[in-house]
Amino acid sequence: MSSKKPIKNHSNKGLVILYFTGLIIAVSAALPAYVQSNFLNQFISLETLSIFFVIANSLTILAITIFPKAIKKLSNFFLTRFILILYGLSLLSLGLSNSPISALFSIILFTISSNLLWINMDVLVETFSNNSSTGRTRTIYFTFINFSWIISPALSSELIHLGDYSLVFFVAAFLTLPVFLILASQKKILKKEAKYQYEKIGTAIRKTWLNKNLRGTFFIALLLQIFYNTAVIYLPIYLHQNLGIDWSQLGIMFSIMLIPFLIFEIPAGIIADKYIGEKEIWFFGFFVLILSLLLFFFVKTTNFWTWTIILFLSRIGAALIEAMRESHFFKLVDAKDVSFINVFRISTPLGYIIGPLIAIAVLAFLPIHYIFLIIAIISLSGFYFIYSIQDTK
Repeated sequence: MSSKKPIKNHSNKGLVILYFTGLIIAVSAALPAYVQSNFLNQFISLETLSIFFVIANSLTILAITIFPKAIKKLSNFFLTRFILILYGLSLLSLGLSNSPISALFSIILFTISSNLLWINMDVLVETFSNNSSTGRTRTIYFTFINFSWIISPALSSELIHLGDYSLVFFVAAFLTLPVFLILASQKKILKKEAKYQYEKIGTAIRKTWLNKNLRGTFFIALLLQIFYNTAVIYLPIYLHQNLGIDWSQLGIMFSIMLIPFLIFEIPAGIIADKYIGEKEIWFFGFFVLILSLLLFFFVKTTNFWTWTIILFLSRIGAALIEAMRESHFFKLVDAKDVSFINVFRISTPLGYIIGPLIAIAVLAFLPIHYIFLIIAIISLSGFYFIYSIQDTK
């Protein structure tokens, strides 16, 4: 890993392009996010659904392990366009799925391609950023992405009422077209490539483990992904099928709950850059997240505003953790360190493996809402990992 050199002002144009590109991709990814579990649950049981996600994310980890070598050989810009095509095809395939086999194939392709696409975007954004403003750059980028997540749940519920789950996937697939056009039209700017420092995945994992800051940040990222898995896959099923809350309400609730990502991440990134570093904000974020998970477990009402407030609270915690995760990690690495970025992003599919495995174990003996209690207990370990990290201030 090497320190970054100051970046020229013309690179700001590249960042602006990537901010808007990330926004469109995020709308495409967010549209099916909260409906995919209920969609798949039409074909298979909840336990089998969990196995589906374990398989898909296990294969995603394998794909991520060879991705740095592919980026170094073929270039990140080329692979961004190639993976985008696979991603669009996976969404079309999901929309056409009418059996467990076709659904399994489609969810595997969707999971792998979406994870790799965000790695491509990480490398692109990092190419145009520098250390002195990493917190601000990453949180602005994530604010654009999270704006998409705010509008998408309500849009998904409307699409379901207009047609069915398939319409959600088709619209998400259509949104890959403007992204491809942006990449083609802005090729001269976005094709800027770093001199990648490729390391074998085993070496990169070992170096990550031996570096307490990288190790701690990885496990914090993993805990956050386990929460996201719970929130995206099992919470919608619990609220819709167990508590009986209609999608017309859930769409609005899920949109409101994501507002914290829009209003808290940029201020948190600026504060981390200029004043206190990441640790204090991380501590508060985990406290709020764990409290909200306990409320998921204990609250049994179907009242719209009660659940909207609880969900909103959970995303305050998640937004603060996510902002500090991005700020801290990308102060430690550069775009050249693609192997370390890939190890870091393994936390996403790994979280989506651990989450379903926990769910399978819980559902064998207990009702679905006990998943939230177990995740809350596991999330307590986040305080240890935060303590082990050296702050940037």
